[in-house]
Amino acid sequence: MKLGVVGLPNVGKSTLFNAITNAGAMSANYPFCTIEPNVGVVAVPDERLNKLAELYNSKKITPATVEFVDIAGLVKGASKGEGLGNKFLSHIREVDAIVHVVRCFDDENVTHVSGRVDPVSDIETINLELIFADMETVERRIAKAQSMAKGGDKKFIAEANLLTRIYKWLESGKPVRTMELSDDEKEEVKGFFLLTDKPVIYCANVSEDQTDGNDYTKKVEEYAKAEGSETVVISAKIEEELAGLSPEERKAFLDDLGIKEGALPKLITACYKLLGLISYLTAGEKEVRAWTIERGTKAPQAAGKIHSDFEKGFIRAEIVDYYTLLELGSFNAAKEKGKVRSEGKDYVMQPDDVVLFRFNV
Repeated sequence: MKLGVVGLPNVGKSTLFNAITNAGAMSANYPFCTIEPNVGVVAVPDERLNKLAELYNSKKITPATVEFVDIAGLVKGASKGEGLGNKFLSHIREVDAIVHVVRCFDDENVTHVSGRVDPVSDIETINLELIFADMETVERRIAKAQSMAKGGDKKFIAEANLLTRIYKWLESGKPVRTMELSDDEKEEVKGFFLLTDKPVIYCANVSEDQTDGNDYTKKVEEYAKAEGSETVVISAKIEEELAGLSPEERKAFLDDLGIKEGALPKLITACYKLLGLISYLTAGEKEVRAWTIERGTKAPQAAGKIHSDFEKGFIRAEIVDYYTLLELGSFNAAKEKGKVRSEGKDYVMQPDDVVLFRFNV
C-alpha cells in the first residue's frame, strides 16, 4: 500500500511524515522545503503478531507494511506548473490513496500560504488543481477515443462517452471519486489513472491542546463525509515529540495527554477501511506474518499472496480464529477441540483468520 502525503506548504505535512516514518524528510517554515518525494516504509502496528510469536516461539516477525511518500507542498496553479506543480502531480499519480494534511490550528509564527486559516478553502485549492490536471488528461483521451471510434468500434464509442461524462463532472468542480459509476465503469476508470479518482483521507492537523478537534476539524469532517472520504484528527507536533521515544515512553506520554493512539495506527486503520483491505495471519516456528489482501478475497487468491504455487495447487485452507487460538494455546489444541475449519476454494477470508494452506504442485 502506497500513500501519498499532500498538502499546501506549512500545514505540518513534512513534520507529520517525519514523525511517523522517521525517514528524516527536511522540514522548515517555508514553501518547497521538500523538493523530491521522500519515501518511508513503516510497519503496520499489529499486536497480534507478537502474541502469536510468543505462542509459536517464532524466530521472525514480519508485519504488513505501508509506504508513505511525502509529496512537496502544492500551491494554486500547480496544474499549470506553478511552484513545482507538474512534477508533484506526477508523483501523486503513482500512489494508491492520498493523505491530505489540512491545517486546523492557529499560530501566528507559522506562515499560511494564503494568509489565513481556512481548511475547506485549502482542501478546495488542492482538489481544484487535481481536477484541472484530470481535465487535461481526459480531454486528450477523449480525442484519442473519438479518433479510434471513427470505424464504428463499439468499445471506443463507449470509452469516448464515458470520458465525456467524466469531463462534464470534472468541469462542475467535482472529483471523479464522487461520481456514480457501475462496477464495470469503475474498473475502466482505474485504467485512466486519474488523480481525483484516488481515495482520500483528510488529516486534520491540530495544536497540542486540541486533539479532540475544534471548529476547523468539524468543517473538514463535514466536507469529507459529503464526498465519502475519511478524516483523522492528529497533532503533528505531538507526533514529532513521540517519534524519539521508546514504545513504553510513548504509551506513558499518550496516557498523560489522554490520547488513545498515535497518528500511525489511526491513519492505517482509516486507509484499510477506505481501500477495503484486511490482514490475515500465518504462524509457525520460522515466522509469524501478516498478509494484506482486499476484503472479499477468496482463499486460493489469498494463498497466492504468499506464492503463486500456493494458488495454482490450492487444496484447502485450515483456519482457526486468532482469539480462539490464543485461548486454547496451540493449533493442535484447537484442532482437538474441533475449532480448526477446513475451507475450500469459495471461502472468503476474514481479518482474524490464522491460516495453514495445503497445496500440491
